[in-house]
Amino acid sequence: MRNIIILLAGGILLGAAACGTAADTAAPATAGGGSAPAAPPGVASSCQALAAAYGANMAPFAKALTETVSDRKAVAKAQQALASFATAIDDATKESEDAQVRADGKRAAEQLRTKSADAKFFKTIKTAEDVNTTMGQNLTEWLSPVQRHCH
Repeated sequence: MRNIIILLAGGILLGAAACGTAADTAAPATAGGGSAPAAPPGVASSCQALAAAYGANMAPFAKALTETVSDRKAVAKAQQALASFATAIDDATKESEDAQVRADGKRAAEQLRTKSADAKFFKTIKTAEDVNTTMGQNLTEWLSPVQRHCH
């Protein structure tokens, strides 16, 4: 189960880490063989900050969420980990040169904060499959406002 979570988390991280920077000279290749456009310079630094936020917060959230399956007392830890993730996303984007990145960062952070306070949501996580869905589909959806800036 942990391997699945790590792979899902890695997929989200790779999307953020693949952001182009002002110093990058080559754009990353896409699945179709072409090149994806590098992030504009004003967005690139935000993408780097987002990648760092993902890197610092993904594993603690995944671990805490996984612990909730066997220990319902761990829900508070998972909620705190998600709230910390929200703060990190907000911090990573609030100083961006790009107004849309700032707005999308605020929106993504609010989605994570709202979900972190939703005790009912955490009660639905009872199995490893529930954890995988949250770490994959749900987290991707919650972070989609900022992920679209970092290709």
